[in-house]
Amino acid sequence: MLMAATGMGQAQVVGDEAELDRLRAKAEEAMGNDDAEGAAMNMGRAALMAAQLRKRQTEPALRQAFKATEHLYRSQEHGYRGLALFRRAGGELPASAGVCGSLQLAQLELQHAQDTFAASEPADKSNTASPRLPVIRQTTEDWAIVLSSMHSEFRCPS
Repeated sequence: MLMAATGMGQAQVVGDEAELDRLRAKAEEAMGNDDAEGAAMNMGRAALMAAQLRKRQTEPALRQAFKATEHLYRSQEHGYRGLALFRRAGGELPASAGVCGSLQLAQLELQHAQDTFAASEPADKSNTASPRLPVIRQTTEDWAIVLSSMHSEFRCPS
């Protein structure tokens, strides 16, 4: 009986990881369809899923990977929400304080993701590091460039 329960627990984590990937893909698809609001909503859901996965992990390296993932997805959620707000407001430059505030929140969450990576670097050397980590790290670096260009494009104060 205990063996069956353990197996179901593992299947749930795998299922939840698949759901995390599905939500991220839905957000990317929404952005591809010029639906920033839908992308923000799906990234928010993905961030919640990453937080749940982090809480279930017993391995510190995996907890760090999901923590960084959560912060990255929150950053993207705020960035996409800022873009949606900008478009809803008519796309006039410079962007409103609300848009720039969303981008500041996105930058703050991005910084948390980067700090999580910096804190986990010694753990990355171990064999317990998540295979997700290099992908999330690269996505974080790419998102930093996108976020910086959005900040400049929208003429938000520094």
